[in-house]
Amino acid sequence: MELLNVRALLMLVKRIWEDDIFGLAAQLAYFFLLSLFPLLIVLVSLIPYLPIKQEEMLWVVADFAPGQTMAFIETNLNEIMSHQNGTLLSFGILATIWSASNGMNALIRALNKAYEVKESRSFVVARGMAILFTFALVFVFLVALLLPVFGKQIGMFLFAKLGLSSQFLAFWNMVRWLMSALIIYLVFLAVYWIAPNKKFKCIEASPGAFFATVSWLVVSFGFSYYVSNFGNYSAMYGSIGAVIVLLIWFYLTGVTILLGGEINALASQLKNENC
Repeated sequence: MELLNVRALLMLVKRIWEDDIFGLAAQLAYFFLLSLFPLLIVLVSLIPYLPIKQEEMLWVVADFAPGQTMAFIETNLNEIMSHQNGTLLSFGILATIWSASNGMNALIRALNKAYEVKESRSFVVARGMAILFTFALVFVFLVALLLPVFGKQIGMFLFAKLGLSSQFLAFWNMVRWLMSALIIYLVFLAVYWIAPNKKFKCIEASPGAFFATVSWLVVSFGFSYYVSNFGNYSAMYGSIGAVIVLLIWFYLTGVTILLGGEINALASQLKNENC
C-alpha cells in the first residue's frame, strides 16, 4: 500500500509537470480577473430584486479574498455602478458571459488534457456548456447570498422560541462557514463531473472536489493572512498593488482547481489499471 501511494504521488507530480498546470493556472487567473467586474455588475444589478444589500454581497467575497483587495473592488464597483444604465447592464451581462465562458473553455481544455481525451463536442456545444457554467456560477453565488439571509432569520426565530437567542450567534457563525464550504464543494463537484469530455459517475469526481475545496479554503485564508501581516505589495507595485494581490489569489485558485482535476484523472487511471 505504501509503495502504491508513493507511485501515485510520483505519477501526480509527473502529470502536473507534463500538463503544465502552473501555466494553465496563469491563463485561468487572467480570465478570472477579466470576468470579475462584469460578474459583480450583474450581481449588483440584481440586488434590488432580492432581499439583500450590496454590502452583504461584498461581505461574502471578503470572507475569502485577501484583505487589501476589498477596498479596490468596492471602490471600482461603486464608481462603475454610479454610471449604471440599461446599456451598462446589458454590456455587463454580455461581457460576463463572454469573458467567463472563455475562462470555462480554458478549464474544460485543461480537464480534457488531464483525462487525456480530445474535445469531440462541437464549438456550439462546448461554448454553450461554458455559458451554462457561467449562469450556474451566478445562480450559486445568489444562493450563497440568500441562504445566510434566510437562514439567519429562521435561526433567530427558532432560537428565540427555545429561549436560546444569546447562543445563536456563535452557532450561526459555525453553520455559515459549513454552508459556504458545502456550496464550494458542490460547485467543484459539478465542474469536475460535467466539464471533461468523458463520461463517469458523479461520485468519481468527489476526491478532486474535496481536495479542491479544502485546499482552496486553506490557500485563501493563508494567503490573506500573509498579505495582511507580511506582504506589502503596495510598496513594490504602487497603486496596482491590490490588482497584483488579486491576480495572485486567482492564480492560486487556478492551481487548486487544476490539481483537483488531475487527482480525479489519476484516480480514474489507477482504477482502470486495477480492473
